[in-house]
Amino acid sequence: MTHFSLLRRAAVSAAVLGLAAGAVQAQDTKIKTKSGAGKVKTTVPAGTAQGGTGISLASLDRSVAPCTDFFQFASGSWLKNNPIPPAETRWGAFNQLINHNQDVERRILEKAAADRSAKPGSNLQKVGDFYAASMDSVAIEKAGLKYLQPRLDRIAAIKDLGEMQQYLADPKSFATGWYGFGVSQDPKNSTQYVVRMGQGGLSLSDRDYYLKDDARSKTIRAAYQTYQVNLFKMLGDDLATAEKNAATVTRIETRLAKASRSRVDLRDREKNYNKMTVTQAAADYPNLNLPLVLKAGGLGAAKEVIVGQPEFLKEVSTMFKEEPLADQKQYLRWHLVSAVTSALPKAYGDEAFKFSQVTSGAKQQQPRWKRALRATDGALGEAFGQLYVDEAFSPEAKARAKVMVENLRQAYAERIQATDWMSAATKAEATKKLNAFTVKIGYPDKWKDYSDLKISRESALNNLFATAEWESKDNLSRFGKPIDRGEWGMTPPTVNAYYNSSLNEIVFPAGILQPPFYDPKADDAVNYGGIGAVIGHEMTHGFDDQGRKSDSQGNLRDWWTKEDAEKFTQRAAVVGKQFDAFSPLDSVHVNGALTMGENLADLGGLTIAYQAFMKTPQAKAGKSIDGFTPQQRFFLGYAQIWRGHKRPEALRQQIQTDPHSPEQYRTNGPLQNMPEFHQAFGCKDGDAMVRPAAVRAKIW
Repeated sequence: MTHFSLLRRAAVSAAVLGLAAGAVQAQDTKIKTKSGAGKVKTTVPAGTAQGGTGISLASLDRSVAPCTDFFQFASGSWLKNNPIPPAETRWGAFNQLINHNQDVERRILEKAAADRSAKPGSNLQKVGDFYAASMDSVAIEKAGLKYLQPRLDRIAAIKDLGEMQQYLADPKSFATGWYGFGVSQDPKNSTQYVVRMGQGGLSLSDRDYYLKDDARSKTIRAAYQTYQVNLFKMLGDDLATAEKNAATVTRIETRLAKASRSRVDLRDREKNYNKMTVTQAAADYPNLNLPLVLKAGGLGAAKEVIVGQPEFLKEVSTMFKEEPLADQKQYLRWHLVSAVTSALPKAYGDEAFKFSQVTSGAKQQQPRWKRALRATDGALGEAFGQLYVDEAFSPEAKARAKVMVENLRQAYAERIQATDWMSAATKAEATKKLNAFTVKIGYPDKWKDYSDLKISRESALNNLFATAEWESKDNLSRFGKPIDRGEWGMTPPTVNAYYNSSLNEIVFPAGILQPPFYDPKADDAVNYGGIGAVIGHEMTHGFDDQGRKSDSQGNLRDWWTKEDAEKFTQRAAVVGKQFDAFSPLDSVHVNGALTMGENLADLGGLTIAYQAFMKTPQAKAGKSIDGFTPQQRFFLGYAQIWRGHKRPEALRQQIQTDPHSPEQYRTNGPLQNMPEFHQAFGCKDGDAMVRPAAVRAKIW
């Protein structure tokens, strides 16, 4: 089964800002991507502020009225003059910031790789050697399958179900597929770690790609077949055998897809919480041999397990008995090799990229240094993060962010008290939760200890195996220990942010606390519209359709009165209906149910940020800058952090799989509901940016 981050970060991934969605190519997503911390110089990334203070005047398209299409008004000229680079699937403000951060990271990594005198076992040695090995294409080509073969041989040697169970139970086994398994907080008892199991095992990014017969799904399946056949041939199969093995893997994964819940169903936290005794789980899923899995992972003391999707595990258990052992071994073989193409000879990575082009539309593969950088950040996030912090993130930036967070917390408390649809009892619980938010900014207070992790320059592939084994051991070792409330789910250079419901925390890595999200040279309007809306977004995740189900301590508990919950659901449904109607291309529509949490967070975050901004001296003074009032600059600051566009393939992929709406709707969607925006730009009833009052969404 798949160990490590699949389940540990489930609560985080559902409440991520989503800035970098779709930016990583397929062959890189196989490596567990974690994230670390740093100290960044406040230089402005290229293309951020063109002819204006904080606001990029050159980005504006003044041929479009702001009350007709604010996204186009704020960023239309930028979109026209900044085509998507060949190696990218999307391009926007945060891509520019990501590139800026990567330039800083590259300097750090190249310096570390060049330092052959680093103390053995130090973070500098590990980071330098990991990056150097990833960049050493000559050594990777020379090694061929040398470091992969022992693992392939182990799979080939499996003789029966018992040996298959032993292989899957071994935490050292890599990319075993089938289902997710790990240790994380108990959503209903946030003071304890618990064993969790859930669906997994698919190679394609969504179960529907296996099941639907629309043209796009068929195209993706055909490309997947080609990819599989080519990799099996590289492993030594002749064409007929490769085709047979590819068909076998697809058949198994299709069976898993049929048993999988949809992405919308996976959002329902209550339905995906099914606690049972180990005895009961072992009886329900006998062929998984759960007692063996627990014992092998050092979890023999566990008495209970939380199962996300019982029907899925029941099907896997049946498959272990029904599917021919030879077919199961081909499934394992495929998952092993496809997970590590980035650390194998170039031909493997090229095939992975060719397949990713079908879903992403990228014209060129990203340069090796970027792929090696992401692998290093993913494998050694906090070791690398410590080096990054010293280079890229100032204490002053952290202090300023803390002040803004507290200003927004106060504004949120005021909005909660001012709601006319919420009872006093629910308001008290909501305020209690808001005040209990833990705020993490920049980087961890305590870094991970990588002293047990061995990294060398000998083999990039062995380094991947070593870090995966270390992460698995780190995750499983948490069971029975106090909750680590200092843990981070992203690394410091990450241009993103998140809310974690189980820890009731909002987290802002150093990477995002830079222009255009936060610019120390810009006025309050721009910064509150930028990073302020980001902060408000993550706060609102604590009160979105799923986040609201956790209390101040992070426990999945219904603290709402029945009447208030019904009123919230009715108001949220208005947002869902609005986004269902958005269609970025062809007949493709945004899925309002899938994107519900993020859409609510955008609307709430912008509302809270605006209220906090209106308390600033700039808002009260009302002085215009570059021809725009403070209120107009706030909304322009918000819109310009979302300037960006995607290739059609990537956009279709986003609509199918991503809980975040496309940029233009993250801009226009909330603003169409905001009287404050309408007033700022003089919009009237009947304008496209003004929703009729009867169908306008308002929650906070």
